[in-house]
Amino acid sequence: MNRTDRLVSMVMLLQSRRVITAAQMAEHFEITERTVYRDLAALGEGGVPIVGEPGVGYSLMSGYCLPPVMFSPEEAFAFVTGGLLVERMTDASMREAIRSAMGKVTAVLPSGLQGRVDRLRKTTVIGTRPPTKGSVPLSTVQRAMAEGRVLRLDYLGAARGEPTERLVEPRGLVFYMDHWHLIAWCRLRGDMRDFRVDRIVRCETLPEPIPPHPGFNLHEHLAKCVVSERSEFAVIEIPDYLLETVRRFWGPTIVEEESVAGRRALVRFAYRAEGLDYVSRWLLSLGTDAEIVSPEALRERVSALALATAEHHRRGAK
Repeated sequence: MNRTDRLVSMVMLLQSRRVITAAQMAEHFEITERTVYRDLAALGEGGVPIVGEPGVGYSLMSGYCLPPVMFSPEEAFAFVTGGLLVERMTDASMREAIRSAMGKVTAVLPSGLQGRVDRLRKTTVIGTRPPTKGSVPLSTVQRAMAEGRVLRLDYLGAARGEPTERLVEPRGLVFYMDHWHLIAWCRLRGDMRDFRVDRIVRCETLPEPIPPHPGFNLHEHLAKCVVSERSEFAVIEIPDYLLETVRRFWGPTIVEEESVAGRRALVRFAYRAEGLDYVSRWLLSLGTDAEIVSPEALRERVSALALATAEHHRRGAK
C-alpha cells in the first residue's frame, strides 16, 4: 500500500472507531508507530481534525466524515461475493438488508462497472440449499450481540417437546454444520451453552447490559467444546474442491489440514464416539471422492453402510 492509500485508509479506520491507539494503527497497517505519528501529522496538516489524548488514543472530531470514495473493480466484486454469501448463509432478515446495501453501492459505481457487477451477480451461484428457517430473525440476535444486551429466549432443544425459557448473556455467533449457533451464558444452567438459532422460538432483547466475562475466549471455548475427552478423530483425503464443503459442514471440529499430492488435501476433524453412524452417513454422501485414512472402525462402518444401501436399492428394483 502506498502512502496516499494508507492515509485515506487511516482516516476511514479513525472514522470506524471511537478511539484507537497508535500501536493499534501500527499493527493494522503493519508499520512502525513512528510512521503512524508522521502520517497523523500529515493528515492534520491536510485539514483532517484528529483529536489525540495521551494514554487514551486518537479519534476524529465529532461530525467529521470522509467524502465517499470510489470502489475499485476488485472491491466491488468482493462486495458482490460477500453479499451472495450473506444471502446463502442467513435468513430473510439479513437478505433484505444486504440486497438494499448492494443496491446502494451499485448505484454509485460507474456505468461500465455496474454492468460487470450485475453480470457477476447473475452468473455466480453459492450453494443450492437454503438454511433452515427459524422463528426468530437472525438480525434480532445480531442486534443484541452488537448492543451487548441480555436476551430472554424460548428455546426448543433437540430432545424436548416443549420450549423452555432462558435468560442468556450472548458471547458469540458461530456458523457451522449449516446452522447459526448462539454461544451464550445460560443463567438457568449456570454455564456456557450452544443455542441453535433456528430452534429459538421467541426472542426478547432486554435493557439489561451483559456483565463482563473477563476470562472468556470464544475460540478457546469452541475448541474445548468440540474437541473434548470423548472425541474421536477422523482423517480423510479429499479433492481440493471439496475442502470448503468440509469446512462449512464440520466448522470448528477441524483440527488440522494438510495439502497432499497437489490437488488433494488431508483433513483431520473430531467427532463424538457415539456419533460414528452420523459421520459414516455423511462420508457416504461424498461417494468415491473421499478416502478414509483413519480410524479403521469408521472405514468399516462406511463400507457396511454402502453395502447395505446397495442391497436395499437392489431389492427395491425387483
